[in-house]
Formats: sequence, structure tokens, C-alpha cells
Amino acid sequence: MTNSHNTDWRSEFSRLEGAFSPHTLRAYYTDIGAFVDWCEAEGLAWLPTAPETLSRHLNSMAARCLKFTTIRRRLYAVRRLNMLMGAPDPTRDLGVELAVRRIRRAQPNRPGQARGLTGDVLEKMIGVQPDSPWGLRNRAILSLGYDLLARRSEITALRTGDVTWRSDGTLEVIVRRSKADPFGMGRLAFTSKRSAELVGEWLAWRGPEITPLFCGIYRGVAIDRALSGASVKLLVKNAARAAGYDESVVGEFSAHSLRVGAAQDLLKRGHDTAAIMRAGGWSSLTVLGRYLAKAEHNVWT
Repeated sequence: MTNSHNTDWRSEFSRLEGAFSPHTLRAYYTDIGAFVDWCEAEGLAWLPTAPETLSRHLNSMAARCLKFTTIRRRLYAVRRLNMLMGAPDPTRDLGVELAVRRIRRAQPNRPGQARGLTGDVLEKMIGVQPDSPWGLRNRAILSLGYDLLARRSEITALRTGDVTWRSDGTLEVIVRRSKADPFGMGRLAFTSKRSAELVGEWLAWRGPEITPLFCGIYRGVAIDRALSGASVKLLVKNAARAAGYDESVVGEFSAHSLRVGAAQDLLKRGHDTAAIMRAGGWSSLTVLGRYLAKAEHNVWT
């Protein structure tokens, strides 16, 4: 096989539609496009990918100071490319494995993580929301997102029917789809009474005829359209700004801060890892450990 397949790899990747999330597919297209462009600029054949070519590509990315997480993602993309095109997997070559290890050891920095939006910060952000329909919605999103340890995609995917009021004044919520649940099996989660009250206030204003739990508001009227993930991120940053945080700190907050901060708070309250993993839908202790790494929790006090 040669680079005559240049026009074919995109059509081959169309076979993945529906099997992977749109986000994953976009990443594949971006990463493979970058790899193919690099190979052509260097005058190298990209299919089948020779281990030597892949090693040079990895070292080139490292020389341009790309983060290891980006380099590793592009490595996986090249593996998928060769698999789909019926070519041998170059990532299993010893030379490639050694190149990856060298790059990893040369970048010992800890993975980046959003600033934790812990309970004290949450109280401030909820408290500064305006007395308006937007404020009602924002308070409910902040509180519920924290209680569910939710990613922004999970928040925006919630539907009105996913929420059930319990006799104790809390909510039972089905989080139907997430990064760790590509087949939509869902996970059962529970909330505080505060979240139940805030969601109830929002729904009382919004009305019952809208499918997304959190929808857009246009000229003071709720519209039957789910919020975007970018809207949730902007909400968190604007709330931090309104709460008086310096702009340098505002930049450290993101929608993911809700998930990070809640996990850290659960650790500080003495919950064991099994309880935290269940609450946040984690299946890996290693991943959970990254969330808890920056928790201000001194076991000696």
C-alpha cells in the first residue's frame, strides 16, 4: 500500500460512525490529518506506517513541545488508521515503544486539571446569581452538577424525565450517557435537598413541556433546546468572576471543576473510594486518584 490511499482513509473512517462518540471521531480526523500532512511534507509514506516513520513523527511532536497526552492520542489514532486500512500495527514495534517512553520521561509534569469547585466556592457562585430566569437555571445547574459529579456533557444531556423526586426531599437522577458509558447504560445518582429545591424552582418557571432539563432562554422565554457544553463552561467562569475571584483564578475554573471539587469534598468528608467512585461513575482507581491528587486533605489533623 502507498500514499495513493490518501483520498480513501476518510471514507474508511466513516465506518466508525455510530460506534464512537462525535468527539472521539473529530479527534481521529484531526490527528490522522495532522499525521498524513506531516508525512507528505517529509516525503514519507504514511500507509502502511513504518515504525521508523512513526518514531520520527513522535519525536517531531515532542520537539514542538506538544503535551504527552496529545502525542499519546495521536499514537492511538495512527494505530486505528492502520487497523482500518488492513495494515500492520506499527505501535507495537519496540522502537516505537522506546520512543514513547523517552518522551514520557522527558515530560514529568503532572497532568493538567481544572481547579476544584468545592462546596465553599459553590456557595459563593450560587449566591451571586441574579434574581431572574437565568439565575434560576444557573443555580440549579451549579448545584445539580456538583451533586452528580457531572461532566458538562452529562449536564446538557439530562432530560426532564431523568429526574425523580424522593420522599426525603432529594432527587434520584439517571445520568444516561457519559464519556465512560459510550453505550448509554446510565448510572443512578442522588442529590442534596438544596439541588432538589433549586431544580424545582427552575422547573416551576420553565414549565413541563420542554424535553431538556436545562434549556436555552430567549428574550425571557424558555425554548425547547438543550444548552451546549460551552454554555455550561461559560456559566462557571462567569459565576467565578461574579463571585469576585481574580481573573487568573477564573481561568482555572471550567465546567469540569464541578466534578473535581465534589470528589475532593467527598474525600475530605471521609467517604471511601468505593463510595466516591459510585457517586461519580468512575471505574478506575487510577483516574479517580488524579481528581483527588490536589485535594487539601491532611490526614494528620
